Amino acid sequence: MSDPTMNQSRRRFVVSSGGAIGVAALASVLSRTAQAADPPFVNPNDANAKALFYIEDATKSTNPKHKPGDDCAICTFFAVSKTKPEAGTCTIFPGKWVHTKGWCATYVKKA
Repeated sequence: MSDPTMNQSRRRFVVSSGGAIGVAALASVLSRTAQAADPPFVNPNDANAKALFYIEDATKSTNPKHKPGDDCAICTFFAVSKTKPEAGTCTIFPGKWVHTKGWCATYVKKA
């Protein structure tokens, strides 16, 4: 004969374990979805962008430090996007897209 109290405890454990696994799976999916969201482009009017003289089109820069041909695409801090050829990521502006043809005062030509 089996103990009815033991069966209820086992049943409660199985039900609660299944619920916990479901919640963990849902949290994982939501986390991946949030990471996959497309980040915004750097806004040239943001305080950090202004402080670094960021401009979306390097050919229009009037900063004396800017030299013709310098742009984000050939900067050490920039990594071209695999999904957006006109943009990439920059360690100077984390979590935002930067235009490939952009430029800022932190520009350092790739070696």
